[in-house]
This record gives sequence, structure tokens and C-alpha cells, in this order.
Amino acid sequence: MAEGERHSPPDSSEDSPPATQNFIIPKKEIHTVPDMGKWKRSQAYADYIGFILTLNEGVKGKKLTFEYTVSEAIEKLVALLNTLDRWIDETPPVDQPSRFGNKAYRTWYAKLDEEAENLVATVVPTHLAAAVPEVAVYLKEAVGNSTRIDYGTGHEAAFAAFLCCLCKIGVLRVDDQIAIVFKVFNRYLEVMRKLQKTYRMEPAGSQGVWGLDDFQFLPFIWGSSQLIDHPYLEPRHFVDEKAVNENHKDYMFLECILFITEMKTGPFAEHSNQLWNISAVPSWSKVNQGLIRMYKAECLEKFPVIQHFKFGSLLPIHPVTSC
Repeated sequence: MAEGERHSPPDSSEDSPPATQNFIIPKKEIHTVPDMGKWKRSQAYADYIGFILTLNEGVKGKKLTFEYTVSEAIEKLVALLNTLDRWIDETPPVDQPSRFGNKAYRTWYAKLDEEAENLVATVVPTHLAAAVPEVAVYLKEAVGNSTRIDYGTGHEAAFAAFLCCLCKIGVLRVDDQIAIVFKVFNRYLEVMRKLQKTYRMEPAGSQGVWGLDDFQFLPFIWGSSQLIDHPYLEPRHFVDEKAVNENHKDYMFLECILFITEMKTGPFAEHSNQLWNISAVPSWSKVNQGLIRMYKAECLEKFPVIQHFKFGSLLPIHPVTSC
């Protein structure tokens, strides 16, 4: 059915998918640098960045301890992530000569590869079962690469795409916005950090000290939004160890800084130069705006990241169409 034949309001897909939706297994569409134009004009790009910005607005000025509703779907997603966490405990690192990229990760990943559809089926209601194989692809893409044993912002983007797809088929709703970030994405971060530490995963496409972070980007965006109009914490405070230790449980941004300082040695300005520079920005709203621009430029508009993104019926490669 052509998009133009649908006369329902544009946001109706958040409530329920079209009755005639044909789900497909997502696949790569960006094969060469010139293909990047297709991505930037695509419905997938518009929907993805819209999703990121909607969540950014939803968590503005709110602590992680803020009271929000937790739906059954959110609880099921947390249970799914808890399963992935448990599998890490059940798959200890193996003894090997190389320090990085522990091969036990491949055993862990093989289990996810095999069970992904079953896991997603625990979250998606039976009347939407046809969507499971499509949505499960994004979950498998969200935890790192089993060949290279690395993890980076492209994998993180796949998890955001996974959540976006669940919104598009109506599993997650508008009321779930805060819980998507604070409960689900935060739990995802914990599991990814455990993967990175347990299996000594390499950063995917790291820019070293010139990148924002070796592994993540979105928690810095949403975390800076949380801190907008904070009564006393300013951007300059996140390089202050005391401020981080006292407030990291309330703010994703500070939790990210704590993780970096635990994983890296030496002066902060040397191992995380980009973040050090950001600490000089006068306000959190300016930090937030700058990080969104940087995310588009350094992640969403970079071929090495987007060449791995997969497109299906929920995040399609076709150009944006208006109903």
C-alpha cells in the first residue's frame, strides 16, 4: 500500500501498526559513500533522529530517581536485558594470549544470535508476532560485533533503533518515554559496560582521545538534557571528582564520566580531550545542543558507522513521504 493512500494522522503508527504491514528482515542498503545521501533523505533517518530528540525532550531536567510510570512492556524489556546479563555470568572469559577481545564473547553472542527472536517474542504481544523477526535483527546488532569483538556507537544506534521499532508497532507508548531512557536504556548501558569489561572489547572505530567516548554517545546527549537548568551543577563540575561521586546516581552524564575515569588512567584532559573541552561550555542547554550536532556529524553522517545500519519496513530506506 502506498504511503499516500493512508489518511490517518502521521503519528498514528505509535498507537498501532498498519493492519496490512508487511514486515521484512532488515538489510544493509548503504554500500558506498555516495549512498549516504539516501540515508539522510530516508524515512529511517527522520524517524530515528525524531525518536532521539523526543526522548531528549522527555528527560529534560529530570533525575534518574524521578518518579515515572513503568509499563508491562518496560518491565519485559528490563527482564530481557537481565537475561543477557546472566548469560555473561554463565560465559566467563577464556585464557588466551591476547589481552583484548576475549573469544568467550563469541560464545555469548552465539547464544543471543540463536535466542534473539525468542527474547523479543517475550516483549511483543502475540497479535504482533509477525514483527518479531524484523525487530530482533536490531537487538542482535546492538551488542557488538562477534568477528572483531568490538563495540561502538553504531551498535548503540542499533539498540535505539530496536526501541524505536517497538514504539512504531505500539509496544512502547508515549507514556513510556522517560522509562525508555531511565529504565531500559540505562540497564542496556550497564550490560554493555559489563560486556566491555568482561570480554575486553575493543572500541569500534575509536578516534582515541579525539572522540567523545570509546563506546557510547546517546547517554551524553540525554544525560546533558537531564542537567539543563540544574540549580548548582554546571558543565565545569563534571571534571570534579567529588561532584561526580556525589551525583552520578542521579545523572547519566556523570555516570558515564565515572565509568571513563574507572577505565582510564592519567589526567582527564589527556585521555578525554573532547569532554574536557565541553566542560568549558557555559550551560547544559548549549552542551546538549552541541552534542546533538556532534552526534549527527560524527555518528549519523559517518559512512564507517552507517554502512552497518539495517533497513526494513519499520525503518525504511525510502525517502521521507508525507501522508
